[in-house]
Amino acid sequence: MIHLSNLTKRQGQRVLYENASFLVRPGDRIGLVGPNGAGKTTIFRLIVGEDHPDGGSITVLPNTVVGYFSQDVGDMRGRSALQEVMAGSGRVSDLAAQIQTIEHQLEHSEDLTPDELEALMTRYGDVQGEYQQRGGYDLEPRAKAVLTGLGIGPEDFIRPVESFSGGWKMRIALARILTLAPDVLLMDEPTNHLDIESILWLEEWLQNFKGAIVMTSHDREFMNRLVNRIVEIANKSITVYSGNYNFYLKERDIRFEQQIAAFRRQQEMLSKEEDFIARFAARASHAAQVQSRVKKLDKIERLEEPTIAKTIQFQFNPPPRSGNDVVRLDNVSKVWTLDDGREKPVFHGVSGVVRRLDKIALTGVNGAGKSTLLKTIVGETQVTSGQVVVGPSVAVGYFGQHALDQLSPQKTVFDTVSMRIPDASVGTIRNLLGAFLFSGDDVDKKIGVLSGGERSRVLLAIILASPLNFLVLDEPTNHLDIDSREILLDAIKRFDGTVLIVSHDRFFLREIVNRVFEIRAGELRIYEGKYDDYWAKRQAEVQ
Repeated sequence: MIHLSNLTKRQGQRVLYENASFLVRPGDRIGLVGPNGAGKTTIFRLIVGEDHPDGGSITVLPNTVVGYFSQDVGDMRGRSALQEVMAGSGRVSDLAAQIQTIEHQLEHSEDLTPDELEALMTRYGDVQGEYQQRGGYDLEPRAKAVLTGLGIGPEDFIRPVESFSGGWKMRIALARILTLAPDVLLMDEPTNHLDIESILWLEEWLQNFKGAIVMTSHDREFMNRLVNRIVEIANKSITVYSGNYNFYLKERDIRFEQQIAAFRRQQEMLSKEEDFIARFAARASHAAQVQSRVKKLDKIERLEEPTIAKTIQFQFNPPPRSGNDVVRLDNVSKVWTLDDGREKPVFHGVSGVVRRLDKIALTGVNGAGKSTLLKTIVGETQVTSGQVVVGPSVAVGYFGQHALDQLSPQKTVFDTVSMRIPDASVGTIRNLLGAFLFSGDDVDKKIGVLSGGERSRVLLAIILASPLNFLVLDEPTNHLDIDSREILLDAIKRFDGTVLIVSHDRFFLREIVNRVFEIRAGELRIYEGKYDDYWAKRQAEVQ
């Protein structure tokens, strides 16, 4: 369906990939992986013609419909949410407009000649037939079903699209592409801004989707459940692996060891040959052998030493000990007062205890009040009624959804960290930043030029290196790629304190959680045990 052949692409002086090739075949489920900046999003832009290769070719079979969901949703306005989704249906939307125009002409057919009327009726039949073939008559119910699955209910179908926040606009943009039901679906981080319920709905939808899928995702669980091939973009090349993400990790390590072994064997061979040439170059009796070996070396394709991203283990200082009851919630309620004076209840009667060394996931659908509850715990907002009691000797580190805005854009990465942990040595700070993937000159970059993921890593490094014993983390995995999530996961596993976390990354939660607090219908439900235990109980309750 899509053939990328001998592809070369540069960004300025930097080569993203050179003479790289891979195929997108019918029914493929491809996960694009690679470090940030490797060129994954560029692959999508090349396929849809938003960018052009510096070498090679991209061939898309005729009549192949390609749908592309990107993180740039553009300027949405002038339509309702439902109209916006239906307007993205490409040819179907054009056909609907034609049908409407023809029907209007038929209403005023008295001005037409018999031949003109017959031609118009013939065209009407052709357009209707194609419209039906392309699923036009079920377009609206299909669009409504997709919007509902992504968390936008019937009460919001007619809302102007410009009234939605950026995260909800992303859902509308995703709904546009899914409703289109293309032959090839390109998706760049489709699970960003989705809660777990919406991710599960999307997962099921994609499992039933008949076309091909090419996607990037920082959600390891999502990738494992959907993809059957991995296309890795790294070190200026593209490598294809058959299998899901877990298979790719194992196979990548095996291939790396094989490449290291091949490189070392070649280096040993080259060293012996070069040593022979150096020793006998001046001897006439060995001239023929020397020349033969020189020619042999000239023809050999030199292997480059394989490289693999390395992570540095940072030893976090033991946090000060807190009391056994870290936070006690006693009949807590919260009501927001809206701009028009109306009151909006968030949750009520919330009671529970966060105990020392707990690793708690706070869950609930978007809008349930998870961030609000965290803010009441850290003192960023006051409760309407009830009481939040923070225990003795509790030192709180809070990562909020707007915490990144508190970093000074003019300061460097190194200065930002050193100001927050002033007693740390230069070596300690550099090791800490190395553990969070800042090495060499990266530490001298200004905060203002960093991506969202890079700024998240800076803030998380500061929080985890500070003398804190209670981490309150609101979506810390947003903007982080899989490698960065693994680093954070390892750090939290080794953190000898208490954690309360909101995250939609199931793999992440499964690895660390020993209790779950869920806000449902304004009430708090507490589940003891691992995340999988919670989810099994949750599914049993709703059935």
